[in-house]
Amino acid sequence: MSLGLDLKRRLKAVIAPSIFLALTAYFGWNATQGDRGLVAYAKRQELLRQVIAEQNAAKAERDSWQIRVSGLRAKHLDPDTLDERARSMLNLADPSEVVVKLSQQDKLF
Repeated sequence: MSLGLDLKRRLKAVIAPSIFLALTAYFGWNATQGDRGLVAYAKRQELLRQVIAEQNAAKAERDSWQIRVSGLRAKHLDPDTLDERARSMLNLADPSEVVVKLSQQDKLF
């Protein structure tokens, strides 16, 4: 009988700390590896940095296009920009200009 009581006492003494240790381990793992843990937070921060870089690149491209297009607005028509666009669209050149044909390998774009 003494062995049974001793075993019950030890089991009762071990159950509560085991449960609390398991809960602590569970919440600790979720704090680092879970969907909202530290690892996920670092990934979200890296994704945010990439998106901000892409946004800045898009804004720079938009600004460069706005500068180019500003010369073609109705209120302010830049003759040089209009001439450039007309020649480009019609594939024409001025008789006084020198035209140099590039191969596909020489083109940058």
